Amino acid sequence: MRLRVAIVSQAYHPAVGGVTEHVAGTARALSARGHQVTIVTADFGANGGQDVRDSATIVRLGRNFVIPFNGAENNITFGWDLGRRLTQLFVPGGVKAFDVVHVHCPISPVLPLLAIECAARAGIPLVGTFHTASDSDRLIRLFRAGLRRYVARLDRSIAVSEAARDYALRHFPVPMTILPNGVDLDRFRPGTPLLARFDDDVPNILFVGRFDPRKGLPELLRAAAILADEGVSFRLILVGDGRLRPEAERLSGGVLRGRVHFEGRVGHDSLPTYYATADLFCSPARGGESFGMVLLEAMALGVPVVATDLPGHRSVVTPGSDGILVPRLDVAALAGALRRLLADSEERRRLGANGLRKASGFGWDSIAVRLEAIYRSVAPSRGGAPETAVEPAPPLQSIGV
Repeated sequence: MRLRVAIVSQAYHPAVGGVTEHVAGTARALSARGHQVTIVTADFGANGGQDVRDSATIVRLGRNFVIPFNGAENNITFGWDLGRRLTQLFVPGGVKAFDVVHVHCPISPVLPLLAIECAARAGIPLVGTFHTASDSDRLIRLFRAGLRRYVARLDRSIAVSEAARDYALRHFPVPMTILPNGVDLDRFRPGTPLLARFDDDVPNILFVGRFDPRKGLPELLRAAAILADEGVSFRLILVGDGRLRPEAERLSGGVLRGRVHFEGRVGHDSLPTYYATADLFCSPARGGESFGMVLLEAMALGVPVVATDLPGHRSVVTPGSDGILVPRLDVAALAGALRRLLADSEERRRLGANGLRKASGFGWDSIAVRLEAIYRSVAPSRGGAPETAVEPAPPLQSIGV
């Protein structure tokens, strides 16, 4: 039976990042399975309309603001009438519009918390997905008591990895299911055409991500400078942009001059061609990574990966089997791993083949099947177990916006 699902996320197109891709991937897969999906997100201004790739209805509320936190840029939604508009969306004319409301990053202000409050008051089942794996607990400890009331209203809690689960459970001891990020296996697949201007005898190292402190781009550039000083042949292709762009350009001088190519933010259809053109993919993140979606995208095209040894990256990479992990902030170790693979084409082929096999198990279609089962477990009148009477929930504290 078809489910009516509202997916609430402050991160969505045109914002880039793992949460955006997760929401878009699950929405497409759920829609393909016949469910009615509505994505509730922020208005991003001139760039925030309906995307041609959207297979769901998009409702934009409030306005998006970017707040630096945890070494990255975070999307926060503000609006004076968010609560009223959510109430009207969830229960128009006194009738529930959705069978389940799925909130991503459920302890983030402001839209996710208000969505939990409004859905709980309307009696709509709630699912929450935790994406964060932070190295710092200080801020969350300040608000933990209040946030626990919202987490308690979730009928099912999901984490995208063991790292995200462990971080959430340190503060919110509730049953939690791991349901990982996925990859679009039709979009990221072997046989994708290469970029002709980078298709030559020079090996390509690819980086994809925001130029944020936690992504570790300065360490990659310093490691690349070591290789360049040794006379190793390579080209470094950087896809993305951000506040570290001036520093990255400065580090790209000297021995790296002419070797580093700043491609900026590339289009949805162009991104797979960059992965296909890469001989190596590198994610030198310093921390705060709950999964490693870019690693999975590279592996889906059979590209070997080098990444820092973070719990989130270990959710994707098995060291020595389908990639190499090095200590974070260790420039010499990073340079050594890149040097080793640049010199060994057979090892690149082995790691790439193993990565391709692993990525095949992370398709959004299979993840959507598991997510659908979670939805049905909390929306029993739409195909799960029989409904039972429950005590009315006490009113939740409102958040002024």
